[in-house]
Amino acid sequence: MPKVSIRKNDQVYVLSGKDRDKTGKVLRVFREKGRAIVEGLNFIQKHTRANPQKNIKGGILPKEASIHLSNLMVVCKRCNKRARIGYSLMQDGRKVRVCKNCDEPLDE
Repeated sequence: MPKVSIRKNDQVYVLSGKDRDKTGKVLRVFREKGRAIVEGLNFIQKHTRANPQKNIKGGILPKEASIHLSNLMVVCKRCNKRARIGYSLMQDGRKVRVCKNCDEPLDE
């Protein structure tokens, strides 16, 4: 499986595509496909059929589609800038992600 530095609940910045220069929170990461779903970005139109048993209305509904991980960059919480990700070992032996701008750990 490919190495992925973006995780669920990260704040990310979109580098390219129709939602370029926007930020959002990662809802789900698909490691095997190298893609992620970001909240409020990359909407597609899903055509649905009505299903009264499941209380689903029919019609054209907006839905968030996945974005390739190469088009996303993590936004550091400390310096509030988009950042490249590095890794560092903590005193207690944990391996954590580190912002390359401010050298602060991204993981709590």
